[in-house]
Parts: sequence; structure tokens; C-alpha cells
Amino acid sequence: MTLSAWLVYALAVLVLTVTPGPSVLVCVSTSINLGARSALITAFGSTAAIVCIMGLSALGLGATLAASETLFTVLKWVGAGYLLYLGVASIISADRDITVPETTQTTSKGLFVRGLLVGASNPKALLFFGALFPQFIVPGQPHLPQFVLLGVTFVFLELFWLGVYTLFAAKAKSWLQQPRRARLFNRTTGVVFVLAAGLLANSKRADA
Repeated sequence: MTLSAWLVYALAVLVLTVTPGPSVLVCVSTSINLGARSALITAFGSTAAIVCIMGLSALGLGATLAASETLFTVLKWVGAGYLLYLGVASIISADRDITVPETTQTTSKGLFVRGLLVGASNPKALLFFGALFPQFIVPGQPHLPQFVLLGVTFVFLELFWLGVYTLFAAKAKSWLQQPRRARLFNRTTGVVFVLAAGLLANSKRADA
């Protein structure tokens, strides 16, 4: 893999990871409620899900998912249902607090699982990695080192930006926890989750 190809890939991943999504919102809410350390555990859970998805793609299961209408549909609706649950719970939460569902799960395991579920909620990610990686893999060179390089790059940038959002939320906690701002944050977070659920529910297979 050439340096220029890696830079193009890194730029694409940078844009993807810096854009706030469900994982960012869960980390931000957890940071405000439980502190930066707890949010970082959630971030590791979300990133672990991404690593698993990348591994499945490397094993060729991305192509299986793309080819199976039933499997894709099941995973799609499970993921959409979970995101919808997060969204509705955020919208109807108390106006005075910034919160996400399962805030009472303060153990490291509970926080990690929460992040894992959010990170794994989108089966399109499996298709994404299955389609993205081959574009940067040089056929005439060993595939494993190239895959590892692409994977490490993604994981580094994903964790970096989740960490940035987490620390920012911890610093801005007192400002964000003002009643009107908390209400706005909860409503905005809920709407983002609901929209993500809707987009996922209406998504099509890569070959559709």
C-alpha cells in the first residue's frame, strides 16, 4: 500500500469518525452523568464492536450478509429497534437531567456492553468495511499487514474522537446540565437516535 493511498483512506475515516453519531452521543451523555472514565469504558465497548465487524468483514462474512436478505433484514430491524429505544427514552427523559437509557448500569461491564450494543447496532457497517477495505488492499502484496494497518488506523481515529467528545463533555458538564440546555440536549439526542433508526430501517443491501 502506498503512502498516498493510506492518506486518502485516513482522510475518509477522519471525516467519518469526527462526525457525531450514536456512539458519540452515548459517550457524551455517559461522561456528563458518570464522568469521563465511565464514558471511556463505553467508548472502548463501541470500538470493540467495530473491531469485531472489521474482523467479520476480513473473514468474508460481509459478502454473506450482503447476499442474505433474511440475515440482513433481521440484523437491520434489531439494530433499528435498539436505536429507537435509545431515542424515545432520551426524548421522554427528565428535562433537568442529561441522560441516556440504562444510566443505572454503572459497572464497568454494564458500561462496556452499552457501548458494544450501540457500536454493533448497524449491520450496514459490515457492508461498509467489506466494501471499503478492498479498495485500498494491493492484490500483489500480503493482505494481512494491509488489513491490520487499515484496522489500526480506523480504531485509533475512532477512539481519539470519542475521547475528545468525552473530555469536552466532562469539562462542559455544569454548562450542559442547566435545565433548558439539558432539555435541548435530550431532545436533540433523541431525535438523532430516532433518525438513525429510521435510516437503518429503510436501508437496502449493497446489491439492492
